[in-house]
Amino acid sequence: MNRLSVQIGFWSALICALAFLAFAICFVAVLTTSPLFFWTDLSDYMAYIQENGQFWASLARLCMLVFAPAFVILLAAIHDYSDDEKKVLSRISQSFGILFAAMISIHYFVQLTAVRLSIQQGQLTGMEQIVQANPLSAVSAINMLGFTLFLGLASIFLVPVFSGGRTERVIRYAFLVNGICCLIGFLSYILQINVLLFLTINFGMGGAVTVATITLAILFRGTQKELGQSGMALK
Repeated sequence: MNRLSVQIGFWSALICALAFLAFAICFVAVLTTSPLFFWTDLSDYMAYIQENGQFWASLARLCMLVFAPAFVILLAAIHDYSDDEKKVLSRISQSFGILFAAMISIHYFVQLTAVRLSIQQGQLTGMEQIVQANPLSAVSAINMLGFTLFLGLASIFLVPVFSGGRTERVIRYAFLVNGICCLIGFLSYILQINVLLFLTINFGMGGAVTVATITLAILFRGTQKELGQSGMALK
């Protein structure tokens, strides 16, 4: 593994961790500064956003637009880090990770642009199918497909890649927990088990991704120091 790959791995993991932590803070801020909104129809949603600001929600979406490409870059660094016999697994993970990043990026970009501008201009026809607040809208389904099935599969295929010391064990178990939670969330969304979906995605997946990205930053930082001491490429 060369210095550039290690540096890219460290910075992308750090960006992922910071973006996800910022997203979590924004999520908590939304819950604590505004009453919970349960979708009924578009007119009720319009009344809700007129009474409650959308600053924290918009900032959370922006955080995810930062997280998504950083995660794809991180997976590329992990692929370079993995042993030769396991590179097929990290390559598969990359493929699912790209699908995940594309789907959630489409979702959040639509919210920040098309939805916001349509509301500002009063063009509300068909909004029910592109607004995030409607859990059964088309874009919400796309977002959930990314966050559940594709992030789950990307995580599961990374589990065997990390088989070294304590740091790698933490990463392995974090990805394992994340993969299981995401796939349970996938089934929960299809079956509309909303309580289970909320718990697995917001707490299970949220905690596991935070642990995995922070620990990956530590791993790549340690590898960077090893490269500096040896003056050679690793693996």
